[in-house]
Amino acid sequence: MEAAFVDDIEGDVAFGLEEVNAVLAGLVTVHAQRRRRDAEILAARLGVTGEPPQTLAAIGARFDLARDRVRQLHTRTVGQILRETHLGGAERAVFAERYPLDARDSALVGRLLAETYATDADLAANELAFLKLRLAGHTAEDAKRVAGYVMQRIMGWQKKTNRRLAALHDEPAATAALDVLWPRVDWPEPGRQPAPLPSASARVVDADDDQRGRFYLDKVGRDVGFDSALRARLLLTLNAGEQVRTFQEEPMAISYRFGEQTHLHHPGVAAELVDGRVVLIDVQPLGHVGFEINRVKAAAAREHAHANAWGVLIWTGSRTGVAELRDRTVDAELEQQLTELVAAGPVRQAVLRELHHEAGLELLDLAALTLRHGWRWDRMTFTISAAA
Repeated sequence: MEAAFVDDIEGDVAFGLEEVNAVLAGLVTVHAQRRRRDAEILAARLGVTGEPPQTLAAIGARFDLARDRVRQLHTRTVGQILRETHLGGAERAVFAERYPLDARDSALVGRLLAETYATDADLAANELAFLKLRLAGHTAEDAKRVAGYVMQRIMGWQKKTNRRLAALHDEPAATAALDVLWPRVDWPEPGRQPAPLPSASARVVDADDDQRGRFYLDKVGRDVGFDSALRARLLLTLNAGEQVRTFQEEPMAISYRFGEQTHLHHPGVAAELVDGRVVLIDVQPLGHVGFEINRVKAAAAREHAHANAWGVLIWTGSRTGVAELRDRTVDAELEQQLTELVAAGPVRQAVLRELHHEAGLELLDLAALTLRHGWRWDRMTFTISAAA
């Protein structure tokens, strides 16, 4: 099993990283009070709601703006936030601890790359790296240089992917990885014939966007696009696994409601197995599966998959799946303490931070308890509350 998940993200899921994201979300929320549209553009680009970052083209389609205009508004908004933000001591420490001013470039690049992979955030890696470093106190010149190194590494990996494909085309390892995943599939009631795979991707606005990576996969006989290394790893595994006959990336657009708005979600891939069954596989990084928005999306994907007589699976990028995370062992006293706090009202970031430092609460503990007790985890505000 270890060999099957050589790029397991579990070790990079950290409480400190989620605190960074929570502070970023807070800054976006404050900016929304003055410029709501610009803040929504920034949130979509950086992925601060808990969803993956969106391409400039997709954001432009949503707001009826040209791609270059979206880039301009994003850059302007980041500049305004940096000029107007005065982080308190605790918030500044969140960034300073993760991106120290005296750290070598190589160390910063390594951490930022690991964070990018663990959060499925390749599309916005440059913007996120720059903003994180500036908020940690790095100069604009240093932040731009290090963020550039991060993007060079990502772009270099994308360009080398086709050459690396031969080395990664390891059927025994892929089969072992899939052997771990298949027992996690939530299959519908037996007896119905599964609907056929769609013949094309439902993602049309930015399917050929140059921010996305592409590689040729022989199992489908064409180039396939991907947004991140985490998603590429899934596609490579399906391409090499002997249990999979074929697959279609982003096969459908699923409508779901979150808050007062209706959104569209494109699950990662639908795979047809050699026995004729079909499974819809959605990508949710391990540290994100507890977020309320992702749980709503997962429920919508499950309903849609079962209506098609398909199974459904969440790819977490880890040997730990959703069920294993829900069953994670958490200190009984800590669980009881947090349960009582949630019962008394929403538990906010400051309290969670205190539990982390004083009682050893880790991010995966928090995710496990959220899933186990059915709590609501709002990523934008980093609050845990009882289910409505």
